[in-house]
Amino acid sequence: MEFETLTYDVREAVARITLNREKAANALNLQMAKDLMEAAMAADDDASVRAVVIGAKGKMFCAGGDLGSFRESGDEMPALVKKMTVYLHAAISHLARMRAPVIASINGTAAGAGFSLACATDFVICAESAKFTMAYTQVGLTPDGSSTYFMPRLIGTRRALELMLTNRRLNAAEALEWGLVNQVVPDDELEKTTDEFAARLVKGATSAFGMAKKLVASSFDNSLEAQMEWESRSIADSARGTEAQEGISAFFEKRKPEFSGS
Repeated sequence: MEFETLTYDVREAVARITLNREKAANALNLQMAKDLMEAAMAADDDASVRAVVIGAKGKMFCAGGDLGSFRESGDEMPALVKKMTVYLHAAISHLARMRAPVIASINGTAAGAGFSLACATDFVICAESAKFTMAYTQVGLTPDGSSTYFMPRLIGTRRALELMLTNRRLNAAEALEWGLVNQVVPDDELEKTTDEFAARLVKGATSAFGMAKKLVASSFDNSLEAQMEWESRSIADSARGTEAQEGISAFFEKRKPEFSGS
């Protein structure tokens, strides 16, 4: 598939979405929001995809919203940002709900919508030079891109508000300490580490991964008893599938399971 503002390809069961507005610091404009939605839908609909990697070309992951396009829109800016969020939020909904695990591979700065996008993924691997900042209120705007949903769940309300109201910039080590990223690696090892992690996930029980993602997402809205009921139903459903049959057989046969991803 070809897009104007990003690249999309699937290799060895890994869908790679790479932001590609390098000269604009990969800032999110209306076209990129639309492209991101369509790429996320494509990955979600492709049964062969067993992991997704979101990265970026250039020295920055994403500078946030394209303020230049906001300014150029003049009195139409409210309509423009609403259209952008329709596409961006649809993209994030697909990424969050697809069965395949989603990895953000962060090089350079993730600001505004770039930071929000990272928070919405399942795993974040970042380079040592990476930096994170919300940046919205710095220009008089409020956060979007699911950040007010995922960020408080990741780091708590007080820290989320600190980032949103003070626009504090976190370096990679701080982001790791706060629980915003899973792993920090040297800059020249980011791509290799991300690819190796994606390849590891591809070999896993993709259907079980998807069910686990749903269970974790629902846990914040359910009572203990309701959540345990969903756990009971989910593990019974997974027990009916081929992944459980293969996994249990491999356990007793003392070999590595070979999951098909079905």
